[in-house]
Amino acid sequence: MDPIVFENIRKTYDGKVALEQINLSILRDQTTAVIGPSGSGKSTLLQLINGLVVPDRGKVYVYGDEIDYDNLAKLRRRIGYAVQGTGLFPHMTVKKNITLLASLEDWDKEAINRRMRDLMDLVDLPSSYTDRYPHELSGGEQQRVGLCRAMILNPKIFLLDEAFGALDALTRSEIHQEFLKLQKMEARTIVLVTHDLREAIKLADQIVILNEGNIEQVGSRTDIMENPETEFVERFVHMQLEEEPVEFQK
Repeated sequence: MDPIVFENIRKTYDGKVALEQINLSILRDQTTAVIGPSGSGKSTLLQLINGLVVPDRGKVYVYGDEIDYDNLAKLRRRIGYAVQGTGLFPHMTVKKNITLLASLEDWDKEAINRRMRDLMDLVDLPSSYTDRYPHELSGGEQQRVGLCRAMILNPKIFLLDEAFGALDALTRSEIHQEFLKLQKMEARTIVLVTHDLREAIKLADQIVILNEGNIEQVGSRTDIMENPETEFVERFVHMQLEEEPVEFQK
């Protein structure tokens, strides 16, 4: 069974439909990008996976089991989650931010430090940064710390909600390269919410396009670009990519 499965999902907020009749499987150890206009249901779809959002109807399966909403802490310990702005604790050092979850899980101190060093090496964070605080870091460095923190427990599922959206173009490109390196070194199931089709094409194996709470198309980047299934997908792709051609970088 695929690691994440949505079955007949419907979700509303104050009577307004956010998602309708969602049936979707997320590919194992690959990156799935969820993209669409503002208000299309992207973040809601992502937050269904870790129980931040509960569907009005339908079921969400993670690791083959239907989500147990009475025991979400256990589920969330197995899922990495990073959002725009990183959400780092400002009063904690880089080391404490990265290792917090491992400490709460009572990992051995040596194992914690080893995992932290490995992750910092993967994202090119100098070891001298461990005693710095978030305000002493650039936006890109903070994002790298956020990635390390989300991956400290080596989760097999990793959720990214517009995690790179606040970065400038150069830093964003650098973070993309770190992301691709991480996925190559430690392959995992990743769900990436983004408003940027170029980012989705660069990073994702599978792309899900949402519109007004409905799935318009699911496919590879080639499928999306060359074989749009609906008029909306065709217009959306054209609008996003009309400025310049896209180069695949994976």
